[in-house]
Amino acid sequence: MIYSMTGFAVTTTELDTGSLTLELRAVNHRYLDLQIRMPDELRNQESMLREAIAGQLTRGKVECRIAFTPRQSTQNPAQLNQEMVHQLAAWSAQIKETFPTAKELTISDVLRWNGVLESAVLSADTLQSTLLQLLKQTLQEFASARQREGDKLSAFLLERVTQIDVLRSSVAPRIPNAIATYEAKLRAKLFEALGSNDDERVRQEITLYASKVDVDEELSRLQTHLDEVRRVLNKGGVVGKRLDFLMQELHREANTLGSKSVDSEVSRCAMDIKILIEQMREQVQNIE
Repeated sequence: MIYSMTGFAVTTTELDTGSLTLELRAVNHRYLDLQIRMPDELRNQESMLREAIAGQLTRGKVECRIAFTPRQSTQNPAQLNQEMVHQLAAWSAQIKETFPTAKELTISDVLRWNGVLESAVLSADTLQSTLLQLLKQTLQEFASARQREGDKLSAFLLERVTQIDVLRSSVAPRIPNAIATYEAKLRAKLFEALGSNDDERVRQEITLYASKVDVDEELSRLQTHLDEVRRVLNKGGVVGKRLDFLMQELHREANTLGSKSVDSEVSRCAMDIKILIEQMREQVQNIE
């Protein structure tokens, strides 16, 4: 299977006190960059979340969002954490002793302090015990979305590989005709200049010209790289970096083919091949 680094999944589970929602979204990235946004009451579960997500992904910029929506009927007013309030007061007094001109904490400052306001709903043990199961379900849907996108990318790449193969096959038959045309022009020029054909001179020039326009090696390497792209796609797995390398190799051979062009048709084929390779390279960036 081929997996795309782009994906999205969201699942929600209903509890007696409200609904817990977990959302995963990802885009392409050179390595795994995981960001988790969740209520403070569930922060002690962050390491578990990171381990579970990293176990399924190797690359991509991933964002995980967790939200809890309490039921209207069970919404309880937030309670002051008295221990935290007293601790803040003690810290404030200590700081004032050292820095007499320090600004006093306002009520707004205190209420915004992390942990001062407690929600009985969010701190319920049932939220934490449910989170792992919710994550497992979300990861399954996320993997399915990435696989569907990966299947589309694989089909796209294989289609371009076939098109490049057709263009590559059309180049080789044109080389002997180009050499024959060059020989005819060369003989005509020599006859015009010398009044006769110098067969030895013609053979030397034709040999030199044929070596310059010989693209058998480039066409052979193109075929080898195309076969490797097919093999990698059929094998599946984490293949994005391997495919990116193959795109570079294909582009190098296409450039050389264009530089050895012997007629407008070969130039057109080389340009069309480079366009198809560029299309492939853009899509390869999305493959894990």
